[in-house]
Formats: sequence, structure tokens, C-alpha cells
Amino acid sequence: MENRRSVQRTRIWRNAEIVLGRPAGKVHCTLQDLTSTGARLSVASTHGVPDSFELTFDQGRSCRLCRVTWRNGNTLGVAFEKAAE
Repeated sequence: MENRRSVQRTRIWRNAEIVLGRPAGKVHCTLQDLTSTGARLSVASTHGVPDSFELTFDQGRSCRLCRVTWRNGNTLGVAFEKAAE
């Protein structure tokens, strides 16, 4: 299988949360791998997860704006977006 990634990924198994805002709240997920440009997340269900959201993996101390690039079963691939200035 060909690896099309332009940056090295780090396999990781860490709890994270998809922040949906109020009143929807948060969706618990598992961060499975991480690069400087994105991540792979495992969720109970991708149904209802929007195409853009904020992700936190440090109990809300910081958030990364994400855009979903692919969905497969209960897994999401996301790209990190730059925050609007």
C-alpha cells in the first residue's frame, strides 16, 4: 500500500473531544494518529458529526479547528485549519 502522506504521522491512542458548541456539546473520540497537518479520530458514530468542528485533546485548554477530509465506518480523517485572523 502506497503512503501518500507528505508528513510523518505519529501513532497515538489518546482521549479527545469534538467540540460542537452549545447546545450540542461535545462528542468523545479517540485520537489514533497525529501529524502537524491533521489526525485520524475514532468515534462511536460519524453520524451527526459536522464537516467542520473544533478538536481538543487536552481537556479544553486548547482547541484546533478541523475539517473532515474522509469518513470510513466509525473513523474520521481531519485536516487542521488555520484560525481566522
